Amino acid sequence: QVQLVESGGGLVQAGGSLRLSCAASGSIFSSNAMGWYRQTPGKQRELVATITSGASTNYADSVKGRFTISRDNAKNTVYLQMNSLKPEDTAVYYCNADITTSPGITIRYWGQGTQVTVSS
Repeated sequence: QVQLVESGGGLVQAGGSLRLSCAASGSIFSSNAMGWYRQTPGKQRELVATITSGASTNYADSVKGRFTISRDNAKNTVYLQMNSLKPEDTAVYYCNADITTSPGITIRYWGQGTQVTVSS
């Protein structure tokens, strides 16, 4: 089994910064694409940023220039540095990871979510 454990959420004023972390542990043969999504009540979960095992990144237009996704492959950990936060960034943030548990078997796992609240 594989677990994704997130940390780093909290309450911050508009214009502030937070750094989210998500560590994968368990039966990991290799980690592939990893990413962050967010969800607010009554809305669908939306993509924030993704990063491949080769460090190619992709961002939602709403966070470009403010958020940076990175990863440490040795630690199977993905990070999300969030700067210039806005009240509309308030959401539960979820990480995911495509984990190969054995050759030929790749499964997408999700973290439990961490709340980010930005006050105006």
